[in-house]
Amino acid sequence: MRTIVTGGAGFIGSNLAMMLEQTDEVRILDNFSTGDSRFLGLNSGQRELIEVDISTAKVEALAEIMEGFDRVFHIAANADVRGGWSNHRVDLDQNIIATSNIAEAARRSGVKEIIFASTGCVYGDSTIIPTSENEPFPIQTSLYGSSKAAAEGILSSYAAQGAFNVTVFRFVSILGKNYHHGHVVDFVRKLKANPGELAVLGNGTQKKSYIHVDDCVRALIELRNLKSPFEVFNIGHDYFIPVHKSANLVVESMGLSPRIVFGTEDRGWIGDNPFTFLDISKAQSFGWTPTISIEESVAQTVQYLLDNDWVLSMNLK
Repeated sequence: MRTIVTGGAGFIGSNLAMMLEQTDEVRILDNFSTGDSRFLGLNSGQRELIEVDISTAKVEALAEIMEGFDRVFHIAANADVRGGWSNHRVDLDQNIIATSNIAEAARRSGVKEIIFASTGCVYGDSTIIPTSENEPFPIQTSLYGSSKAAAEGILSSYAAQGAFNVTVFRFVSILGKNYHHGHVVDFVRKLKANPGELAVLGNGTQKKSYIHVDDCVRALIELRNLKSPFEVFNIGHDYFIPVHKSANLVVESMGLSPRIVFGTEDRGWIGDNPFTFLDISKAQSFGWTPTISIEESVAQTVQYLLDNDWVLSMNLK
């Protein structure tokens, strides 16, 4: 199988690429805005790495890169929910325009399948908990979520006209090896700088469900390539924890006893939905289920960050 992974030097993409290269010929596309070749390790396997910005590249050039490939895992994206409000173009360019370019290039080059990494953020502040794939989208609470919903729409249009099959995965927050963006790494950075105090955005009651990147990658590989032109899967855990427990798990993993200071709001920032919990029964009915607990995922992630101090000081462009 000849496979392309966009964002293949990033967090999810690097873990996916390293798994795929055991069986596939893998071509990685990345602009290194948040990715790093060190995430891919030294073993190159059946891997080719091309530096390209898919949001600005010409469709003709992308189609040439994709020529002769069977499928595309489209993982590349801006995932900074908070940062979208300080740069209104970033979600448009990196999530919507980039997806449009990938879709058209795939159609022109004859790619038969696109697997797309979306997000549970598309459900906004859902009032239906747990939230299934069939729930209507509410008002979007972040530019990130709205851009992912738009990207899903673009891909569904191509699938409907028979260009290629699409499988969409709506993920909760993901932890594990090569993780470098999110509240766990923020907590570790703060505690490394000041072991005596940890400031938490929001009042700590936000309810979150996390999965380990290994479970995420298994879903991407095991549930793709279905016969339906367009499929959507929620991918998460079958339980959740409040942010104050997550903070305590990080503190315990680091062996510290700081004073934890919480904010007053029920969310840490605009777009930080107070309760994200997805119904994963559809994925489970197809044979996938999470295998690593939330608590173990947090502990493994903290240890990874402590063992790889360079990740904490990454200069993300």
